[in-house]
Amino acid sequence: MSRRGELRIYLGAAPGVGKTYAMLAEARRRQERGTDVVVGIVETHDRAKTAALLEGLEIIPRRPVGGHPGLDELDVDAVVARDPQVVLLDELAHTNAPGSRNRKRWQDVEALLYAGIDVLTTVNVQHLESLNDVVERITGVHQQETVPDEVVRRAEQIELVDITPEALRRRMAHGNVYGAEKVDAALANYFQPSNLTALRELALLWVADEVDVALQRYRSEKKISDTWETRERVVVALTGDKESETVLRRAARIAKRAGAADLLAVHVLRGDGLAGPPVGAVSRLRTLAEDVGASFHTVVGGEDVPAALLDFARGANATQLVVGTSRRSRLARVVVEGIGARVVRDSGTIDVHMVTHQQAGRGLRLPVLHSGLPAIRKGLGWVLAAALPLAATGLGVALRGAIGMSTDIVLYFLATVVVAMVGGLGPAVVAAVAGGLLLNFFLTPPLYSFTIAEGENLLAIAAMVVVAVLVALVVDRAARRAQQAARARAEGALLASFARTVLTRSDPLPRLLEKVREAFGLHSVALLERAGGSAVDEWTCVTSSGSLGCMAPEDADVDVEIEDDLHMVGTGRSLAAADRRLLEVVGGQALLALRSQRAAAEADASRARAHATETRSALLSTVGHDLRSPLTSIKAAAGSLRDPNLQLPASDRQELTATIEESADRLTALVDNLLDSARLASGTLTPLLAPTGYGEVAGRALVGLPDAEKVTVDIDESLPDVVADAGLLERVVANVVDNALRYAADAPIVLRASAHADRVELRIVDSGPGVPRTEREALFAPFLRLGAALPSDRDGATGVGLGLSVARGLTEAMGGTLTAEDTPGGGLTVVVALPAWQNGAGR
Repeated sequence: MSRRGELRIYLGAAPGVGKTYAMLAEARRRQERGTDVVVGIVETHDRAKTAALLEGLEIIPRRPVGGHPGLDELDVDAVVARDPQVVLLDELAHTNAPGSRNRKRWQDVEALLYAGIDVLTTVNVQHLESLNDVVERITGVHQQETVPDEVVRRAEQIELVDITPEALRRRMAHGNVYGAEKVDAALANYFQPSNLTALRELALLWVADEVDVALQRYRSEKKISDTWETRERVVVALTGDKESETVLRRAARIAKRAGAADLLAVHVLRGDGLAGPPVGAVSRLRTLAEDVGASFHTVVGGEDVPAALLDFARGANATQLVVGTSRRSRLARVVVEGIGARVVRDSGTIDVHMVTHQQAGRGLRLPVLHSGLPAIRKGLGWVLAAALPLAATGLGVALRGAIGMSTDIVLYFLATVVVAMVGGLGPAVVAAVAGGLLLNFFLTPPLYSFTIAEGENLLAIAAMVVVAVLVALVVDRAARRAQQAARARAEGALLASFARTVLTRSDPLPRLLEKVREAFGLHSVALLERAGGSAVDEWTCVTSSGSLGCMAPEDADVDVEIEDDLHMVGTGRSLAAADRRLLEVVGGQALLALRSQRAAAEADASRARAHATETRSALLSTVGHDLRSPLTSIKAAAGSLRDPNLQLPASDRQELTATIEESADRLTALVDNLLDSARLASGTLTPLLAPTGYGEVAGRALVGLPDAEKVTVDIDESLPDVVADAGLLERVVANVVDNALRYAADAPIVLRASAHADRVELRIVDSGPGVPRTEREALFAPFLRLGAALPSDRDGATGVGLGLSVARGLTEAMGGTLTAEDTPGGGLTVVVALPAWQNGAGR
């Protein structure tokens, strides 16, 4: 596969800051240096100075789209066929016209980068996906065209084109940005000083965050081990309704401003305020979460959503939790406490951010029914069971002369039905009995006596009890059906999430078990396999999530048998029967994932064996060639010396002897590299570490190297010693210098050293043709010759391609690193970095 192109982005706070001008200026500089530069799409917007920079640059004709004259877009195929080194593409967030190869221009850019073409492009901060809504609030203008943040972050270079708001407004007033007819409207609206200042701050903060990420990457690559504080982790709770995008974008900005904190988006299945999202909402949230750099999680909330949210946040070691304000009205919040209020109250050390949105307080939302009737409805039912029969009695006594007995009975029946619908069976029976007794005592002759003179009154009381029971049973059954439907919906969503994990991930088991642990609130989940052929049960852990608390199914709180020899176990709490049935289904998915993973591993092993066979064949072929050459020289020289019929002068005999010695040295170096490579591969190499100076090692390493006189040693003797094996370090330096002598042609080679933090670095600097950055790791691959890896090197240099591979292996065995970087002005510099010997005490 060819090298991937490099992307350079010019980022600006607003139109007119000079992004396109800066891009064109860089293109002209590269063209003057001999780089093949073409223009794919550049919009000058009739700016004379920008248009002037286009002169002399080759422009790829655009491709007409949709059959409309004047409607054209970038011709990606034409650019790829032209195969320039660099192409210019303006407006990265641009949406292509219907009928184009790709929907967005950034997708065109990806295609060009994949083809190995470097791309220079521009984008404004208002087009970044994570900042889209905040820019709209600042400027009042909704940006239809956006680009995912991750696309911009993948750029090799991001250059901020900055200008003060006052300077930009002056540039506009002079007509350098828009035509005269648009200037006044622009200055009065979008380009107000307050808008420009806010946009500039957004751009500066975004770029500053990217610089911080780059610094962290550099520290990781250089293995800088200074102590840093724990990373912030932000959890954002999403309901799936309209406000979720606002809450997620706000959480993304909080995470970025907290020092590139981890962002985890969690959607809780079932529960008050977080159940039943619109169709397709969860998939849209997942896509948006990926665009803003968040990981997406689903959790079964059970009966207590705030507790589920906080349990997830604590399990993720979150420091901040972002939730949207309640969609309930004030009246609803008086009846039932909102999720946000519960989260704030129980959050403990976790900081909680309440994000306002347009959906806040829009409607009265009743609590979701969990198991039968919730406690609040049962409590209200008992209150009504006491109040409504008394109210019916009072009304009957007050209107005794105006209404008859039949109306009184209807009032009591109505009170009983209302209590049954609200509170269920218990309050309804109490209301029916109390109503019958009150009816008999206050309204049925003889009054103020529990004596029942007529049998039909006794029948009325019995009928009220029967009606109460029947209505209560219907209400309770409806509540249970609603609960079952909600559980089925949650289980379906959860199983779909598990299936998506199994189908879309190359290594799904760890993530699948993590989701199981999150969904069921377990401390740990593991997949255990029984070792075959053992007299006793011996279980091995295939994979796990959380701290594994058991190594046998009998010790686990949850044990699900997938197969006779494969169990899924969990610790933390026991599960209900319904949850265990769901876990059995997940176990089947885990079995499929395990079989697929092992089949892939077997395929990888087969490929590795095939690669080993190819490597062995290549090695035999290469070694055979490289052994034959010096052996032929030795045999020819020795034969000439031994031939009694060949009378040679002393100078010729000395030259033939030197040839034998040189060829023997080449054979010795070849065999040494092969032996060292085998020792490194087997892990049997044990360096003898001691204080060693670069200067004395470099001197010994150059002895015997051909053309060693081309090498200059410039090492300060006052530098500290390094912790190394002197013999191995000599081999490292000799291999690297020998490689430089082979491929740097007649260019000078210099050895320099310097101390940096707790390491001392030796640089082998050459001014040869250099190596492209994308090919540098290939330098250290075994059995790969530089001439085969780089088209520019066709000198037929000998060697089996083990010199640099062995050098890196030996350096790493001594606790150091061997890397390659550019030489300023052209060439390649190989850096040997080893720990410094401190106070004579070693490492």
